[in-house]
Amino acid sequence: MRALIRPLRQDDEPFLWQMLYYAAHMQEDGETSSDAAKNNPGVQKYVQGWGRETDMGVLALHPHDQCPLGAAWIRLLMEEEKKVSSLIPDGTPELAIAVLPDYLGQGIGTQLMKHLLEAASQVYPAVMLSVRMSNPARYLYERMGFEIVDTALNRAGSESFVMLIRF
Repeated sequence: MRALIRPLRQDDEPFLWQMLYYAAHMQEDGETSSDAAKNNPGVQKYVQGWGRETDMGVLALHPHDQCPLGAAWIRLLMEEEKKVSSLIPDGTPELAIAVLPDYLGQGIGTQLMKHLLEAASQVYPAVMLSVRMSNPARYLYERMGFEIVDTALNRAGSESFVMLIRF
């Protein structure tokens, strides 16, 4: 599906919480609503107070009714929020992405990534993300140019790949 893509705005924050719930795979942890993301200190840092000067993201909208389908965003995390990996340069923002479950596998994630990475490349020298080793989205990230640079223990207690794209 060819989605309409527009920049994220501050008033998109409620939808970002829903997308964070999916991006963090909280349903696999038994959580049933996006409120879980709002109340989880390990993930809330990706959305809370959306609209910082360094926040950047895009929203995918259905081409017919303009309902939101997914989002991809980057946030430059503050010192106390950062993931620990000595292989990630300081000043590297972290990417999060999700698409509503009913629209997975339709190319929307690819469209979101292309738009976001193009914009990010004008501002940042690199972008990082982490993805559970079992998550097939890893292959999308590799197609987009991300490389595995490290592994890390995630909040669920399993391992994730730490991935980086340099522009």
